Amino acid sequence: MVERMTLILDAFDGAGSRLTLEEVACRTGLPRSTVHRILDQMVRLEWVDHASFGYCLGRRAKSLGAHDSGQSRIREAAAPLLHELHLQTGMVAHLATLDRGDCVYLDKVGGQLAATLTSRVGGRVPAYITACGKAILAGLEPEQVDAFYGTHLMRRTERTIPDLATLHQELGRIRQRHGLAFETGEAMNGMACVGAAVRSPGGPVAGISLCGPARPGHLERVAPLVADAARDISRILHPELGTPRRSRRAVAEPTQSWSPQAMERLVATQSGQWM
Repeated sequence: MVERMTLILDAFDGAGSRLTLEEVACRTGLPRSTVHRILDQMVRLEWVDHASFGYCLGRRAKSLGAHDSGQSRIREAAAPLLHELHLQTGMVAHLATLDRGDCVYLDKVGGQLAATLTSRVGGRVPAYITACGKAILAGLEPEQVDAFYGTHLMRRTERTIPDLATLHQELGRIRQRHGLAFETGEAMNGMACVGAAVRSPGGPVAGISLCGPARPGHLERVAPLVADAARDISRILHPELGTPRRSRRAVAEPTQSWSPQAMERLVATQSGQWM
């Protein structure tokens, strides 16, 4: 029962995720009748709520980790911008924090595409295989990064960064791009991401990213949106960093702060040497 309950809770991508009975059964791989019986019990115990639109996480599930007010503030500040990034691009938006060298996902917004990715809210992956994780690492001192990992890094795919020296080279390239991080097929074959760090006056506190099927030139096109959103979240959390912009630009519209020439310079070193 505990294992099946965990599968059902993991089926929800975040606090705002809403699923039908059929969607929960599909995501968990459990029989529909079994899912229905367990969901009824979880509704009674307030782990899950049930309304006409389907099921969503209940009071007990949402309260887990509520003592970490810092993460709650970050989620609250980032949620509208993550949804907007998804609506503008059709890609999956992630929010993550760093914990002992791992990215821990706080939120994930992405509709049907999100179900094709292995990331999940509450899940963790090595930070060096994700765009948002690398963006956070690039804001740390090299000695801090060294303390997280050994000489050889665990590889998820053939494109994963293989060692600490190569990771430091990549983090240097991210700093040259003013914090924009890219990854293509390093965490999952066929997928690509662009990320940026959410900052406080003392350094990075989280990272956001957009992820989707790898397509030539697409990451460069959406990168300004990710950079702008990360800055806005940082300013919402820390008003001393500046005032967030009042309006958002559609992905197809040109931006004054990110000219094509500037983007070409920023992404000139996007591909790592480990490929």
